[in-house]
Amino acid sequence: MFSSKTETCGPFVPVKIKKTFVPVEPPFTGRWRPSLRLLRKHHRRRRRPGNGQKFNSPGFVSIVFPFLPAHAGPAAFCPATSEMGERVSEHTARLQQQEREIQSLSAEIESLKNPQNLNLLPRLDELREENAKLKYRLNILKRSLQEDAPPCSKSMTNINQRLQQVFGAAIHTSFPELDNPPLAVTPNQQAKFGDYQCNSAMAIAQMLKAKGQKVSPRDIAEKILQNLPDNELIQRTEIAGPGFINIHLKKNFVSKLLSNLLVNGVQPPPLPSRKKVVVDFSSPNIAKEMHVGHLRSTIIGDSMCRLFEFLGYDVLRLNHVGDWGTQFGMLIAHLQDKFPDYLTVSPPISDLQAFYKESKKRFDEDEDFKKRAYQCVVRLQSKEPDFIRAWNQICDVSRKEFQKVYDCLDVKLIERGESYYQDLMTAVVKEFEEKGLVELDEGRKIVFCPGQSIPLTIVKSDGGYTYDTSDLAAIHQRIFQEKADIIIYVTDSGQGVHFQVVFAAARMIGWYDPQVTRVEHAGFGVVLGEDKKKFKTRSGDTVRLMDLLEEGLKRCKDKLLEKERDKVLTPQELAKAQSAVAFGCIKYADLSHNRINDYVFSFDKMLDDRGNTAAYLLYAFTRIRSITRLANIDEAALRKAAETTEILLDHEKEWKLGKTILRFPEILQKILDDLLLHTLCDYLYELATTFTEFYDSCYCVEKDRQTGEVVKINMWRMLLCEATAAIMAKCFDILGISPVERM
Repeated sequence: MFSSKTETCGPFVPVKIKKTFVPVEPPFTGRWRPSLRLLRKHHRRRRRPGNGQKFNSPGFVSIVFPFLPAHAGPAAFCPATSEMGERVSEHTARLQQQEREIQSLSAEIESLKNPQNLNLLPRLDELREENAKLKYRLNILKRSLQEDAPPCSKSMTNINQRLQQVFGAAIHTSFPELDNPPLAVTPNQQAKFGDYQCNSAMAIAQMLKAKGQKVSPRDIAEKILQNLPDNELIQRTEIAGPGFINIHLKKNFVSKLLSNLLVNGVQPPPLPSRKKVVVDFSSPNIAKEMHVGHLRSTIIGDSMCRLFEFLGYDVLRLNHVGDWGTQFGMLIAHLQDKFPDYLTVSPPISDLQAFYKESKKRFDEDEDFKKRAYQCVVRLQSKEPDFIRAWNQICDVSRKEFQKVYDCLDVKLIERGESYYQDLMTAVVKEFEEKGLVELDEGRKIVFCPGQSIPLTIVKSDGGYTYDTSDLAAIHQRIFQEKADIIIYVTDSGQGVHFQVVFAAARMIGWYDPQVTRVEHAGFGVVLGEDKKKFKTRSGDTVRLMDLLEEGLKRCKDKLLEKERDKVLTPQELAKAQSAVAFGCIKYADLSHNRINDYVFSFDKMLDDRGNTAAYLLYAFTRIRSITRLANIDEAALRKAAETTEILLDHEKEWKLGKTILRFPEILQKILDDLLLHTLCDYLYELATTFTEFYDSCYCVEKDRQTGEVVKINMWRMLLCEATAAIMAKCFDILGISPVERM
């Protein structure tokens, strides 16, 4: 690279460098990087010798260092010749490195201009690989949406969810820059506008506007439809108004779902995982009669359990009875006085309510009796055998009375009263103390929770525990021992604040994460009389629940006899219809109202066979069953027809009924989210009235008017009747109502 020849020109000592030059003065000691542009300029242009420069052969530039005498020879070039050689080598190496960088950058620029050479960038390879994976997943999703085959699963299909999947994919493709874009798909209320409607365009327009993009909702709707993947359920779509997307379903898709329902029965939608659910409901107090407040908790809680059980959850039905506390001291003391032989002979307590009132009166008026009562509480809590036995006898009398109510209402529970959690309370209090969450207040131990205005009292000033303590112990046991994923408390709304604080304390101490474990208070309003006041007897006492149920049985029987049903039903059928209608009407009157609100209890209204009542629905169900009997079609024939007969939906009433039947999974999903069971009652009533419209417009069985013989059976309409009855029967089952075949 360097010439070994040294030339002289006057007092200068030139050093030849091939192609490039580096002017360096002898006294220069700092770091200097030559200008690349300047170097190239000197390399290209030929100049007249001057300023110490000398041109030699083309392609070479001599660099001369002034002020060095010619006779100095090579040694005079620098104080140390070797040092000068190192400097020249260093700067030359830098120049070569820079030339290589220029060439590399130039090549990269050229490759970027050519798309085929983009794979030269390592990061681009990673992006391409990730993009390929995303495309693969998208193709899988599209293929699943495009499958136009009959449902292979026995589970019922949630049409609304399927539509959400289809439109969700379209929205994501249309607006990938949006995080969690709104997705709203609802059934259309008017048939002329289609079967379902997607209302996402307006909300998406607002999101885009917030990002500085002004797009009309109608343009957004058009873009969504352009990216709608092929699917098996949508016949056609249309944009209405500012951006509503009306959806029309394919009739053969609906027909296949109905056939699947008939062949496999009413099956729940697929469950991602089988979660553990604990429902705390009913919860009467020992030694007290169950009243209408317990009626609401029992009916609502039982129906919630039935819903979760049908959907495939592992359900634990708990009856958190009030079976511990100071009131048992006065009850035991009164038991000892009234039945001194209670240890050997079971006390004949026929009226537990009267027994409780007698002991309460003595407790309030007799100081000696009150002292004895407190002593009994201490000995009971110390678990002395005689006092435990007296306590058990009182609890057993109450359980027998409670069971009469549960048998009438067909309710099953596992009793775990406050006594069950006594040993756990000490550990719970200790845990709160160890974490520094307990404060002292006039001898009490209290716990304040973030965002709550009132504290929990976990230990009283006398050292005893409270309802707060037992409820904390209960939720701890349900989370850590039962491993519950969902815990629901069904009590009146008046206890809402109490449970709100208990839940806040459990979260504060770290027992559960609300994003993982669902803990909820399902509160309900009070039962009112027809005077719109709290439901009581004429004397002002609380209405006994058994008296209420017996009154319902009596009124129902009178109603059946008034309609002369005793002339067409056997005594056994009449008795079965009586209990089904009586208890069904009481349950339905409760469940058909929004549980959050109060409701008026009226036997006359609930036993009316017109309107949204159990009486009307039970009659509608028996009417459907009678059609099958009229056609003389047995179960085997219906099953065979379900497998071989296509359900035509050409008539508008057939189409309306078919769609209504298939909305059942959507209704269950909504109730699962908000625990409002009146939605199921509204759906059941809609299904019954839709069936009536269908039956009045579409003949199912054609008979000879003179002979009454069956001339023709429309089998696909008979199958629609069967599908309607199957869904109604499952709705009744979830509501805890027992339908009958004949009424």
